[in-house]
Amino acid sequence: MSETSLKRINKFLSEAGYCSRREADKLIDAGRVTINGIVPEMGTKIAPNDVVAVDGKEIKNTKVAFVYLAFNKPIGIVCTTDTSVEKDNIIDFIKYPKRIFPIGRLDKPSEGLILLTDDGDIVNKILRASNNHEKEYVVTVDKPISQTFINRMAGGIFLSELNQTTKKCKVEKLSTYKFKIILTQGLNRQIRRMCDYLNYEVQTLKRVRIMNVKLDVPVGEYRELTKEEFSELSKLISTSTKTFKPSQLKQKRS
Repeated sequence: MSETSLKRINKFLSEAGYCSRREADKLIDAGRVTINGIVPEMGTKIAPNDVVAVDGKEIKNTKVAFVYLAFNKPIGIVCTTDTSVEKDNIIDFIKYPKRIFPIGRLDKPSEGLILLTDDGDIVNKILRASNNHEKEYVVTVDKPISQTFINRMAGGIFLSELNQTTKKCKVEKLSTYKFKIILTQGLNRQIRRMCDYLNYEVQTLKRVRIMNVKLDVPVGEYRELTKEEFSELSKLISTSTKTFKPSQLKQKRS
């Protein structure tokens, strides 16, 4: 039996929706949990075919698989789950039949790709700015783009209002007024602030890629990630830490 196929008993009970991991530990400590009829020690791992019971009643993990969506957010929709405060929120717009939440954010005047899920672990991993996950944007500005502009954007700009210098990034001119930028950072309104520093005003901003997931659905529509996309995504975040600071939720805007 490979180690990857084993799961701690408290995690199994939590994923099965029976109780939290902390409550599961209390049940185990009280001797109320059995694995194949035997009371386990704390931290014991179970195999897929093991029978887990609490107070003699078998517990099965019947939880439906996690949801992973790629959504093309329209301009004017706000990436918040607080439906009581913001009427133009992303949750009411999508009307998905299961509770989901966005991974990161896109400003109200921005559009494009945003991922939504009910998997808390993957949210934590993707949101870690230190993980250097690529996000690609196509931006139009109000005046012709110069080579100096491209070089300055790519080299890093000190944003005094955030007291932080942006990381070096990839920037490519696409046309007179349009450029592509690939960030591995998610500071608050980062692209707009960078352009403003160089006396350019953003006219449109669209996110077209998050890591290996590309924007390929019409505005206002969503699709589930393919097995291949999710498999590659899992590999990209496999070394990511699972925790993040709450303040980072407010920074993931562009």
